[in-house]
Amino acid sequence: MTQINTDQIDYLHVMQNLETSTSQKELADKVGFSVGKVNYVIKALLEKGFVKAENFTKSSNKKAYRYILTFNGLKNKIALTEKYIAIKKREYEALQESLALDIGRCSSENN
Repeated sequence: MTQINTDQIDYLHVMQNLETSTSQKELADKVGFSVGKVNYVIKALLEKGFVKAENFTKSSNKKAYRYILTFNGLKNKIALTEKYIAIKKREYEALQESLALDIGRCSSENN
């Protein structure tokens, strides 16, 4: 059975939106996290080597960074996405089975 923990789900949400966000605030708004949580997740991704940070050399704000997925980060994002989809697919199938049983029970009780 495929497992994925909450940290990995957080990593996935951040990695999915990382390269299209211009700031941690914007990223936090996109994924529904606090800026502090986004910062924490980005630091973890940097430590794992899944993300690299580059300064905006032409920016007047020298503290501005652009975050880029590394090759290993991209591989990890793909693996986590596949696991996440497999889990959601199983949940969907279980709900479909439960729904069919409930519909059957309602039909038999009405007759």
